[in-house]
Amino acid sequence: MLSRVRVWLNRTYAENVFFMDQLRRNPSDRAVEIHATHGDADSPVLAAADTAELEPEGLSPAAYVEFALAQCRRRGIDVFVPRLHQSAIVAHRADFAAIGTALLAPPPEAVAVFEDKVIAYEAVQAIGVPVPPWYRVRTADELLAAVEELEADGHKACFKPASGAGGVGFRVVTRAPFSLAQLNGFPSPYVQLDMVVETLRRADEPVDWLVMPRLEQPEVSVDCLTGPDNRVRLAVGRTKNGRRRGFTLHEQWLEPARRIAEGFGLHYLSNIQFRMYGEQPVLMDVNTRPAGGLHQLSLCGINAPWAAVQLALGEDPGEIVPPFLGQDYTVVSGPRPLRAVSIPQQREIEAGPLLHAVPAPVESVEAAAQALPL
Repeated sequence: MLSRVRVWLNRTYAENVFFMDQLRRNPSDRAVEIHATHGDADSPVLAAADTAELEPEGLSPAAYVEFALAQCRRRGIDVFVPRLHQSAIVAHRADFAAIGTALLAPPPEAVAVFEDKVIAYEAVQAIGVPVPPWYRVRTADELLAAVEELEADGHKACFKPASGAGGVGFRVVTRAPFSLAQLNGFPSPYVQLDMVVETLRRADEPVDWLVMPRLEQPEVSVDCLTGPDNRVRLAVGRTKNGRRRGFTLHEQWLEPARRIAEGFGLHYLSNIQFRMYGEQPVLMDVNTRPAGGLHQLSLCGINAPWAAVQLALGEDPGEIVPPFLGQDYTVVSGPRPLRAVSIPQQREIEAGPLLHAVPAPVESVEAAAQALPL
């Protein structure tokens, strides 16, 4: 009988409760126990885990690595899926391997390339993957020059941090004056150019932004599973066009994604995003971690989280081809349980799992992501 697998997810996205559900419902019928840590006691991932605890605040990356090694030793972690401080953690892969923990993350060289979007764009251009025109700006004058060049070519300009994830800091530039229109309805990503310029001129320190044309839909996120041998085992595109979502195996998206994943050694799970620049798909972003929407591939009959854990354990799942492509769908929110009380301090030595999760309601991703009319 195969032993149970102990998996740890550190400070991750709430949507990864579905990642955890899929690990437990794995097609190998293998017992999986999940440990989770987070800075927010009300994170649903803590309630979904078998054991959980709060992370200490204010740790430097080096101190966090020591915290992570201690967690893996004490909890008997077989596979660690790091999100917070991923770069620092993967630099100590040998230290984790020495205590029996496999890191489900790329090597440090690959993570470093995609931490900075300018370095990433230059690197993927060098291997023939198209990228949109871009400008790195740090001052108000550089921003004005970049916006004017893009507008002269007929584009709407936008900007985002040169490093960051999840769309944080993304804004679209407009020259329309601020008016009541901006105060009606929901907040929008549009910001007035004159207000941004004035703010930059008054700022005490420079920004580090990437300015580029606003790219058009569809947005296609290609989820890749790549082995330590740099060979892609799985590549499926998830399409987004407004509210409508779907799947694609078209090579105009998959071929450049494979080229990036294999060329830069994006081992295990990565997510490579494209949008349209005119008539051409171009790279938008690369995430060296599992995407929050990875669980949606279950609509194509795929359990990607479990295949990744198998690969991390040295059990090659082989090439994974979806048996079918799920129908178009949309994403709606639903309730998940939280712990009844804040997490208490846990003992250093434990006989078994502490803090058992509140039982989650029986549900499936298919039920949570049904195809709905627009």
